[in-house]
Amino acid sequence: MCRLQTPQLEETLKDFPLYSQDGKGKDAVCRAVFVLGSARWFILEGNREGDDTIMFGIVIGLIEDEYGYVSLNELSDIELDLTAKGYGKHRVTQLTNFQPRPLKEINDIRLKHFLARFEN
Repeated sequence: MCRLQTPQLEETLKDFPLYSQDGKGKDAVCRAVFVLGSARWFILEGNREGDDTIMFGIVIGLIEDEYGYVSLNELSDIELDLTAKGYGKHRVTQLTNFQPRPLKEINDIRLKHFLARFEN
């Protein structure tokens, strides 16, 4: 089993399958947030597929901020090894205290700049 797959994540995504929030823009409800350093994955929806969950959302803080799909198994396998610099190994984690809310209500400046690109 994937280390990031939890009953709570399954519960929060069960009524939000892929494409269920299509076209909602900044009114789409963010269901979960994953982080690694300054990179953030704002998850909007997802489907269980075999032993994996395919999710759709917004990634902020990597090479380019963008909408996209991400495999929970692949997210779980990401590891940043900073042992040589004295910081140890870091893995993607889920923000456990995050409460689902519309994207427009999330106080993240880079996310707000990303969403503003799609306003009329």
